[in-house]
Amino acid sequence: MRAPTPLSVLDLAPIPLGSTAGDALRNSLDLARHAERLGYRRHWVAEHHNMPGIASAATAVVVGHLAAGTSTIRVGAGGIMLPNHSPLVIAEQFGTLEALYPGRIDLGLGRAPGTDQLTMRALRRDPMSGNEFPSDIQDLQYLFGPVQPGQAIRAVPGAGLEVPLWILGSSTFGARLAASLGLPYAFASHFAPTDLLTALDVYRREFRPSAQLSESYVMAGLNVFAADTDEEAQRLFTTPQQSWANRFRGLPGPYPPPIDDIERYWSPAEKAQASAMLTHSVVGSLDTVREGVERFAALTGVDEVMVVSAIFDHDARLRSYAILAEAASLAS
Repeated sequence: MRAPTPLSVLDLAPIPLGSTAGDALRNSLDLARHAERLGYRRHWVAEHHNMPGIASAATAVVVGHLAAGTSTIRVGAGGIMLPNHSPLVIAEQFGTLEALYPGRIDLGLGRAPGTDQLTMRALRRDPMSGNEFPSDIQDLQYLFGPVQPGQAIRAVPGAGLEVPLWILGSSTFGARLAASLGLPYAFASHFAPTDLLTALDVYRREFRPSAQLSESYVMAGLNVFAADTDEEAQRLFTTPQQSWANRFRGLPGPYPPPIDDIERYWSPAEKAQASAMLTHSVVGSLDTVREGVERFAALTGVDEVMVVSAIFDHDARLRSYAILAEAASLAS
């Protein structure tokens, strides 16, 4: 019998309607402690900017907050949008985190801006900076590596700490880059399902061993909404369904509370678009969730599943992760 696929948490630090960013960040720490007790492998937060419903813009700061309040679970960025930053600054930030919490820090890296074009300009991001992503990754590897004779620029802290790097992606570009550099790869199938299987195939076929990784290692995102009944889980799932419909309407905002009838909320076109984005979602009670996660693991063959549960009510979110842990036998 195949061992259960390890599970991890991708936490968008959601800001529900009527609450604050401070509430969201305190909830994130509570969730990280909960995930640690339940046996999840890692807890990541992601860089987004100018999004009223997401509180993790200062991602390295949030990672430090989570690491300080936990003791064993790996914490990290899923990810840092590297073209927004100097590799040296990121090496210093995550080198500092690794120095404070050794052996527990992950650094996932993406090349998207994590925002809209107007906010890109406010970030002083060059629209063409994404083209430098492969060389920026190599700069980071150099800065985290052992100090070389005559090395003029060092990350302090950072140099010699070998913080584990991950490549994040939603296309074959990231898959090929991760494979060529011998790095683990995480695919954003929780909102970008189209190229999932193609990208995983490319990554595995083209993977070349590196100092960090001897064999390919891949993780994929999965939305999971678990509750005591299938009906309650479907109701919880109306929060992301509404959120996607709102984005298509040009109305981003805090996470909305669940509703009883999503069909009365969205148009047929919005339903089609949102449902496409949420293709890889498992919604239901314990048995339904167990079967859905097993199907996803069998479909993809991933080494790890990164679970996203953007649930409005914090207690319901904690309950969802607990049901999933039981379904996946994490404690065994």
